[in-house]
Amino acid sequence: MNEKVLFTMNRITEKLWFRPLIFCILSILGALIAQIADSTRLHELVPKINTESLETLLDTISASMLVISIFAVGSMVSAFSAASNTATPRSFKLIIADDVSRNALSVFIGSFIYSIVATVALKNGYYGVAGNFTLFVFTLLFFALVILTFLRWVERISRLGRMEHTIKLVENATENAIKTRLASPTLNGISINPNQEKGTAVYGNITGYVQQIYMSNLQIIAKKLDALITINAVPGTFSAIDKPLFYISVLKNTTTEDDYNEMRKAFVIGNMRYFEEDPRFGLITLSEIASRALSPAVNDPGTAIQIISSHVRLFSLWAEPVHSKKEEKLSYDRIAVPELAIADLFEDAFRPIARDGAGNIEVMIRLQKAFNSVYAIDNSAIKIAAMHHSYQAFERAEIEMKFNGDLSLLKSESLFTKKT
Repeated sequence: MNEKVLFTMNRITEKLWFRPLIFCILSILGALIAQIADSTRLHELVPKINTESLETLLDTISASMLVISIFAVGSMVSAFSAASNTATPRSFKLIIADDVSRNALSVFIGSFIYSIVATVALKNGYYGVAGNFTLFVFTLLFFALVILTFLRWVERISRLGRMEHTIKLVENATENAIKTRLASPTLNGISINPNQEKGTAVYGNITGYVQQIYMSNLQIIAKKLDALITINAVPGTFSAIDKPLFYISVLKNTTTEDDYNEMRKAFVIGNMRYFEEDPRFGLITLSEIASRALSPAVNDPGTAIQIISSHVRLFSLWAEPVHSKKEEKLSYDRIAVPELAIADLFEDAFRPIARDGAGNIEVMIRLQKAFNSVYAIDNSAIKIAAMHHSYQAFERAEIEMKFNGDLSLLKSESLFTKKT
């Protein structure tokens, strides 16, 4: 249940309307709670606030905040469009989730709602002396909050949607996903035993990307059936009718179709991929940005080089000792889960850049230097993948490059040349 709630909350909090809704509710409560001050002895201590001055302040907020809110939405939409056109549409979810912009929109809309509610209450005699004073203080605080938020938001909107900012957002999201998976390589399940029979293949009845797996639900069913479930479609995998979702090995042959359907429900399948549970999606998104930058229409090799640097930083996470020494918590001893395949991650990260940048000596040299850097990581799978892709990248360059001097320079920088 906790997994379902967490997954649902993550999807809801991604919506642009979520924070403005929360702030609107709080602003309404603030306008109404001010009346509580009238039930205290605060009226004996505070000065009397002129109702007309309060109305003027509230009218100013209501008149300006709606305009600013519309302006904020327009600016955000322009930034979203710019990010999709210059980087990749896959980055849209991260841009729209920008905390500063959503907070700004929340403050602007919330302030507008607050002013309307407070004005109606004020004109209907809802407040006494203490209530008027409390409302006056709240209104001044709202003014200060709006000004500070606007100044911060203006600085952010100047960068929102720009290439460097978009790359940083995607890299951060990918880093978080990789760290989460490195801390739990098998999603708190057990490792797959290659010598053990997987069992009966169970296929899904929905076509789409696996977004989440409710491991606790599978564990309960597996215990009930005295079975071992081997996951075949981890989050990010495209589930189709020809690919099993999982395999099940049942000691007691009592499994029914209802049991299979219950297990299928533990797999959340949708049309989109999400960054939180899917490290490969982040690497693919970064590579898409690099491929677009290397297209003849854009011709921006500097962005591709920047993406290569991002990939090196991300693969360097495997070198952090915390991941090699930390033992994974085993919560699901009836579920076997495959770990991240380094070979697949290298394909996602480096093959598109090697393909599209094969004719650019600057990009290919930086790519070979990247392979040298990740080869230094104490991980045999990474070393093998780095060597393989170093050789393939050089072969692609041999086909595209015409100048022998560039090829000689590239070969001298290549990993497979230095290590053979």
